[in-house]
Amino acid sequence: MLKNNFFNFKLKNLSFFNQILLLRSKLLFFKIQRKNLKIFKFFDDRRIGSIPRILIASIFVVFSFYLLPLISNYTKKNFMITNEFQNNSKSILAYTLNKKSEGTYSDNELNEKDLLIDIFSLNDLETDTVRLNASTIKQLFEDTDYKLDDVRQKKLVKPVALTLLPAEIKMIENTKKRKEFFIQIVLPLIVKENNNIRIDRKTLFRVINKSNNSVAEKQWLEKKYKQYGVKSGDLSSLKVRMDEIPVSLAIAQAAKETGWGTSRFAQEGNALFGQWTWSGEGLKPKDADADKGHKVMKFNVLQASVRAYQRNLNTHRTYKEFRKARAELRDLNKPLDSMELSKYLNKYAETGNQYVEVLQKIIKQNNLKDFDDARLLPSSGDLESLI
Repeated sequence: MLKNNFFNFKLKNLSFFNQILLLRSKLLFFKIQRKNLKIFKFFDDRRIGSIPRILIASIFVVFSFYLLPLISNYTKKNFMITNEFQNNSKSILAYTLNKKSEGTYSDNELNEKDLLIDIFSLNDLETDTVRLNASTIKQLFEDTDYKLDDVRQKKLVKPVALTLLPAEIKMIENTKKRKEFFIQIVLPLIVKENNNIRIDRKTLFRVINKSNNSVAEKQWLEKKYKQYGVKSGDLSSLKVRMDEIPVSLAIAQAAKETGWGTSRFAQEGNALFGQWTWSGEGLKPKDADADKGHKVMKFNVLQASVRAYQRNLNTHRTYKEFRKARAELRDLNKPLDSMELSKYLNKYAETGNQYVEVLQKIIKQNNLKDFDDARLLPSSGDLESLI
């Protein structure tokens, strides 16, 4: 009995305490609610008509919609991390190609002049070239029996070097035929530049493996140091930089940058790879900001564009990892894999890794790796020089 009374007493006390806690909670909630409602006391005043209250509320809502985007933009700009970045990796050719300065050069200009001297000379070869139409070029390919299927099988490219893209290429409605036509045009140019690099690379290893070098060999070596932007005597860096670009990768980039030869930059400026300039002659992008001074580099001949592109990848600091990966493949005696090396070109365009995915897709869909081992047949001029 005593135990039951004690239990009932505990229940009563517990109920009493709960009531006190509940009452305190209600009082606290009422205080908080009252405090918060003070902010809107003006709107609760019955003496104010409904129209003024609606007007003030509308102003508040409009002001909120105006202010929120500003706050959002400020937050994104100052506190949020984004994947967008400003790409300057195409800016190696800041020096003027078509407007060489007269007189003296500063140290930086002189270095860049040495870096691009062979591109200057190539670009100045022909300034009044005739633009062949698409039908004439197709006939030229037929007359020389130049077919991509034969190149895929025999790995031999006919030395058909065009200086300008035909304007009619954008009018070829059949996508497959337009792509093949574009590849036929740029393939000999790319293979030729790789061939030049291959010859230089063989010369380099022959020179450095000799115990004594002639004056001509030493002069050649100094010229290459300047051409590839390395310090005199730095043979290890020169070996890494003086190397080929996989043909399939170069074709894919040219296709992407020009829309398979249809872009304004390709048609008007022979710009196959979209390289930038701040001081040289070039074409201003139509959608470029007024405060941005870069242009797309303009070339007199297509071959100069290819050479400048290769020099860009072989010397610009942005592509250091690309060159490192290429050198590792050489050390392992493996072929230069365009699919692997393309991973290191994510800074070539502002789209980053998406750009790499596009390049790899172009390479796969068009079987461009078939051209990686292609070699250029000697031209009639080359044969005459041997006689």
